[in-house]
Amino acid sequence: MAIRIRIGTRKSVMALAQTGEIARRLTAADLDIDVETVKFETTGDSDQTSKLLQHGGKGGAFVAQIRNAVLSGELQAAMHSLKDMPGNEDTPGLVIGATLSRDPPGDVLVLRTGLSIEDFRRSRGKGLKIGTNAVRRAAYARRLFPEVEVIHYRGAADTRVRKLDNLEMQRLPEGAEVGPADALIMARAGLERVGLASRIAYEFSIQEMLPAVGQGIVAVECAVNDWQTRRILSGIDDPVAHKCADAEREVLWVLNGHCNSPIAGFSTIDGTRMSLTASVLDETGGLFIEASRSGPADRPRELGRAVGLELLGKGAAGIIERSRPR
Repeated sequence: MAIRIRIGTRKSVMALAQTGEIARRLTAADLDIDVETVKFETTGDSDQTSKLLQHGGKGGAFVAQIRNAVLSGELQAAMHSLKDMPGNEDTPGLVIGATLSRDPPGDVLVLRTGLSIEDFRRSRGKGLKIGTNAVRRAAYARRLFPEVEVIHYRGAADTRVRKLDNLEMQRLPEGAEVGPADALIMARAGLERVGLASRIAYEFSIQEMLPAVGQGIVAVECAVNDWQTRRILSGIDDPVAHKCADAEREVLWVLNGHCNSPIAGFSTIDGTRMSLTASVLDETGGLFIEASRSGPADRPRELGRAVGLELLGKGAAGIIERSRPR
């Protein structure tokens, strides 16, 4: 008899594509697995106006509801974009059972119709509006393009591009509107998942814009005591991505970063060695600290802890504290 696994996911096009990939890999690894996708409309999906901070950050907006269904036994597993999972807090009863191989981790620039990358470069963004909801991307945008106006911009990946093309205004929680946007900063992996990679006008290098912790990694979470599901998920786990996830998320743990903290981190593995770079910015992009270290690839958390502590020694705690909502 086939083993049935119910995987919870958001309703967005990208989330469904990611969950579909998990299902394909599970059934390819074991023909006796029957995967059912259970769709959730999370608070972050139903409210396309408010800043995510009002829902407890990305964790409260996109993760909490699906996690609760796993804890209650309604689901055997949950799909998350790793960058949406809070890294500064424990989730008793849950564990990451698998991470898929990492998709391209970088950020890209998407331009409205009629605006070329040459025009953008000449102006350095002066007089233009860049839309993003990520405080990290906003901080880096202000650092790279001091004369640009960064505006709050919400929606799934395909929705944001549609709003950009239609010159739609973005509603704000207090009823005001901003926009329309001239450009968006988005994750390359997300655009590829929804079939919009052709809209990429420019790809930021890792040195220009360090990715969010876990960006490009799909994680599958399950109950810590559900050994059958953990065994099944281990069959699709990518050990390189999992080690990178452990190292990068350890930085968040050490820094006790919150959803309004512009924190970035990215790691790579070459043979038996792992390298990790992480940064902390203030929201204006004016204050910027960075730390890079390398170490044994089989001790990722130790490396993440060392990088996090170095950032604290350089003053990260003060920047993070000043960014906390009052």
